[in-house]
Amino acid sequence: MNIYRTHNCGELRDSDAGKTVRLSGWVHKKRDHGNLLFIDLRDHYGITQCVTDSNGEVFREVEKLRHECIITVEGEVIRRSADTVNHDNPTGNVEIEIKKLILLSRAENLPVTAGVSADLPEEIRLKYRFLDLRREPLHRNIVLRSKIIARIREKMQKSGFLEINTPILTSGSPEGARDFLVPSRLHPGQFYALPQAPQQFKQLLMVAGFDKYFQIAPCFRDEDSRADRSPGEFYQLDFEMSFVTQEDVFNAIEPIIFEIFKEFSDKAVSPYPFRRITYEDAMLHYGCDKPDLRNPLLINDAGNIFKDSSFAAFAETVNNGGVVRSIGVAGAEKQPRSFFEKLNGWAKEQEIPGLGYIIFDGDEVKGPLAKFLSEEKIRALREHVPASRHTDAEQPDRQKNGVVFFICDRRKKAEKISGLLRQKLGTELGLCSGGFEFCWITDFPMYELNEETGKTEFSHNPFSMPQGGMEALKTKNPLEIKACQYDIVCNGVELSSGAIRNHLPDAMIKAFEIAGYKAETVQEKFGGMLNAFKYGAPPHGGCAPGIDRMVMLIADEPNIREVIAFPLNQQARDLMMDAPAEVEEACLKELHIKLDLPKGKIK
Repeated sequence: MNIYRTHNCGELRDSDAGKTVRLSGWVHKKRDHGNLLFIDLRDHYGITQCVTDSNGEVFREVEKLRHECIITVEGEVIRRSADTVNHDNPTGNVEIEIKKLILLSRAENLPVTAGVSADLPEEIRLKYRFLDLRREPLHRNIVLRSKIIARIREKMQKSGFLEINTPILTSGSPEGARDFLVPSRLHPGQFYALPQAPQQFKQLLMVAGFDKYFQIAPCFRDEDSRADRSPGEFYQLDFEMSFVTQEDVFNAIEPIIFEIFKEFSDKAVSPYPFRRITYEDAMLHYGCDKPDLRNPLLINDAGNIFKDSSFAAFAETVNNGGVVRSIGVAGAEKQPRSFFEKLNGWAKEQEIPGLGYIIFDGDEVKGPLAKFLSEEKIRALREHVPASRHTDAEQPDRQKNGVVFFICDRRKKAEKISGLLRQKLGTELGLCSGGFEFCWITDFPMYELNEETGKTEFSHNPFSMPQGGMEALKTKNPLEIKACQYDIVCNGVELSSGAIRNHLPDAMIKAFEIAGYKAETVQEKFGGMLNAFKYGAPPHGGCAPGIDRMVMLIADEPNIREVIAFPLNQQARDLMMDAPAEVEEACLKELHIKLDLPKGKIK
């Protein structure tokens, strides 16, 4: 028999009444009722109430216990009286009458208490993460993460994918972030890079003839933190497939993602096939390439309406290459004046002069821009108000009432601000509803123009196949070439980028040449993969949904650190293990490294 427990703390039920049992765990809470002392004993599985009275042999021992001491109790399972049953706890019908107690480990005064749910400073939580992880919400998230990963593995294997681990010590990769470098002791002056993603290796596996690969891949990127991105390291469901088109990749992963979200959440999940939205349409109608489809508002182009209007500010901007974006909101005509004043204040915070709008309220048309437009243009703008429950088939002649808001600026800024405005209006007016809304963003531009340098650069993944292949690279304006690239998005969070890969050596060299790379540079940086392609590479593609982001969405957590056991803080520091840290001079010498520290930083 196990010397520490016969049962765990989430296991006992009515049917166990009368049994003598042994439990071990942490003192979650202690309550003194005079002649009775109660302990909530907690382990990984749950909480069981234990009790002793003042006549019990262990009463004095229980009195001395602090929160989070680890103990073993032995005693009889008894049913609670009807008025003391805890219906919120699976073990709430019973309690343990303590006959014997052993103190296994004493706890000092705690900076983080598992039984306290009040918000604590993040610095304290991360410094004492091992204590923070005892708290039920965080503990539950880590268990959820483990179950999700296990289920993903099962589903990928059933779909014919083979799990293969790729190297951690490798060479640099152009994934858009800085590499973490590891100095080589055996090769002075040379460095390994931790993989930003297993990109080249998974493509090489396709060249090697492994038809379907996946792994729960650790990735390392030296980039800034944000709510949906962990600095330093993260995990992704990395997979690749041979002899596939974009639709084949979608068809392979959509059922798995749908089933994972359906199984581990009570919320509705948009059915597959998920919506396909081109990058161009996403930027026009949502103002970003990761739209939250729970928000019903759409952005429209109103440039032609203002192009020859008497409103000089908009007309001049449009005629000089700018754009006007509109967002129509049904029912917003009833909002008070303060609502519009606050939006104007918000607009100024976004570094635009103000927010234009027109209010449609029955036959009345008002707002700061109404007087500048003809009746015909006013009628056209009323169509930018979406249909509401008042404009249905039963009342087809009823006018659309609402407000149309306007953003006018250069295209990129107008897209960004209108996207933020759409999000703000949807949130403040309570329009965002529903569960998980998935979509694919497709047809990304292969290249973009760097406005500062005037040079043509890769827009996204340089290893993507250009639509039209080599012919497009040779004959089309680079800024008009679309890539066989796609993102999967859920509720405004990008889960992953993916692509059909450029598997043709000549096309790869040409693609990099357009972005300013010489053939020798391509050979030097990506020689391993480029040479492999010369020996026969199948058409292939894949994707890599982020595990951390999926768990964050399913757990309904606003911050990704709430679903990672030991995350770094926003400054990419591990406060618990005090990393990164300085190393001894002898270690640096062995690695042939001399430090060139910023002024004021003393080694």
